[in-house]
This record gives sequence, structure tokens and C-alpha cells, in this order.
Amino acid sequence: MFKKILVTGGSGFIGSAVVRHLINETTCTVANVDKLTYAGNPDSLSSIAESPRYHFFEVDICDAQALDQVFATFQPDAVMHLAAESHVDRSIDGPADFIQTNIVGTYTLLEATRRYWNGLSEEGKQAFRFHHISTDEVYGDLEGTDSLFSETTPYAPSSPYSASKASSDHLVRAWQRTYGLPVLVTNCSNNYGPYHFPEKLIPHVILNAIHGRPLPVYGDGLQIRDWLFVEDHARALCEVVYRGKVGETYNIGGHNEKTNLEVVQTLCDLLEELAPDKPAGVERYRELITFVKDRPGHDLRYAIDAGKIERELGWRPQETFESGIRKTVQWYLDHQGWWQRVLSGQYRPERLGHVG
Repeated sequence: MFKKILVTGGSGFIGSAVVRHLINETTCTVANVDKLTYAGNPDSLSSIAESPRYHFFEVDICDAQALDQVFATFQPDAVMHLAAESHVDRSIDGPADFIQTNIVGTYTLLEATRRYWNGLSEEGKQAFRFHHISTDEVYGDLEGTDSLFSETTPYAPSSPYSASKASSDHLVRAWQRTYGLPVLVTNCSNNYGPYHFPEKLIPHVILNAIHGRPLPVYGDGLQIRDWLFVEDHARALCEVVYRGKVGETYNIGGHNEKTNLEVVQTLCDLLEELAPDKPAGVERYRELITFVKDRPGHDLRYAIDAGKIERELGWRPQETFESGIRKTVQWYLDHQGWWQRVLSGQYRPERLGHVG
């Protein structure tokens, strides 16, 4: 359907998975618009970087003039908006960047898109899509173990990160209601998989463990998250932008609810099998688990009802948690060059020594 798709944040974790999927599994041409902040890594796109269908623009989504130039040059049929500040701990210590990128940046991108869209033919306007990729954290947390987030769950964000994403969701929907921009919104559960920045829970635990460092877990570790393999998410996002109904929201989940402690213990057990040669002084990886003071405003449980995207678009995750987490651990063991380049560069663990 689309010949040209503009992806913002295409050098990030989820964005790079989307770009790789579009280049490898479709015939469309992709423009990656990325500022290359600390979490944007061109290495994550090395496998497709030489494709004649891939184009990179180092642009900040808060720069309206630069965005106008990208739209004029590339002339996309669709936008997939993934550029965002996304780490809760960083948002607690420095919320300003989250307000700027997630709220002001989304507004600036919406306006650049609207200027471009207004210049299209009527047929082009009808065919165009603006797909905003968001998070389940906008819903706050769930009580008990039976309820699930649906597309109609009221917003109740807990952190500066989730509040900024909730704001961007509202902006996107307002631009459809007010200006008629054809938008789609998706809210996903926790992603994991290859190329994940080392500050996040799963890669942080893997890398700390193989270096014999403590694995600090917030509180009692019983916070529950639904885990979604990033390549399954990329497939879902492409289904939505190609086949989703304008104005609709689709929740995307992995059907894999696990406590943070379960995730850390699973990683330790997999490393016993896949990396049996432990660092000096470590008999078992689990002995590295350390419980630390909980972080402020820590949500207890997230869980997605993904029934709508399954019913309407036929998408389901291909990976179970067991298959996906094994692939992930093995990837980090096999790609030390990737994460060593990240750790030797801009990555600086600030309050990010804790996981969960």
C-alpha cells in the first residue's frame, strides 16, 4: 500500500526493529528521522544500512524547519512516530527532556505532517496515515491479577515519562478531531529483544551477570509486566499502519505476565546454561540478585488485552516468553561487539544501576 514510510526514532530499540522489518519484509522505501541521542544507535541498522530503499536524516523532531525539509524531500505516504524519551528512571531525575521530546516534539511533528498533508491531493490525503506509537504506562497500574488494560481504559499516568506519553497521545487524537489528520494510535506492553539499550531491565541484568556485578531489583521484585518480543511488536505496528482503521487505538501485548523477580531469575537460569563459565567468585548467577529501595511511584502491574488487534487485524505474537528470552540472551552473548561499543561510548549508568 505505501511506497514511502517516514519513521521517527528509527535508530532506537523498537524503531530499528520496525525499520529492519520494513526493509526486509516489504517493498517500501524508508526514511529514518533520528536525532541520535544516547539511545539511538546506527549499529542497530547495519544489516540494512546499504539498502537503496533506506534513507537516514539526522534531525530533531523539535526542529520544525528541518522536518519541513525532510517531508519536502522524501514525500512520505505514512509516518510512524516512535521518537521518544522512554526511561522512567531518567524521567524522574530529569523530566524536562521528556516534556520537550515527547510533548513538544510530537506537536512539532504533527504540525509538520499537517502542513505536508494539506498539500496532498484529495486521494493522497485519504491514503495517508500518521501512526503514533505509545505505551501501556499511560494507563497507570492495575489492581489485582485479573483486570487488563483495554483501549478504553482511562488514562492515569504515574511518572513524568508516562505523563508525557499520555499528553502526546491526546495531541495526536486532537489533531484528528480538529484538523482531520488520519491518525492511528498503538499502546504496547514492555518490549525486549536484540539491540535493547543496556539501561533497560533485561539487557542490564544479562550484562551485569556476566560481569559478576550485583543485580539490584527494586522493592520486593513482585511488580508485574507483560513482555512483548520486539520483532513481534514490529510486525504488529506494520499491520496497524497498513490495515488499521483511521482514528482507532490498538493495544499490543505479548500475553506474558511476569514479575520482575521472575524475569531476573529466568535470566540467571538461562545464563547458567548458555554462559556456564562464570566470573571469578560467582558460584551461581542467582546469588547476584540484590533487593534495593523501590523507586518513586512504581506501578505494580501492567497487563494488556490485545484482543482487538487479534480480532480485527489477525495479529498474534509468534514468540512465547520462553522462546523470546532465550533468543535474547543468546543474542547478547553472541554480539558483544555491539554492546561493548555502547558501553564504551555515551552510556553512563547514573541512577540506572537498579532494575525493575
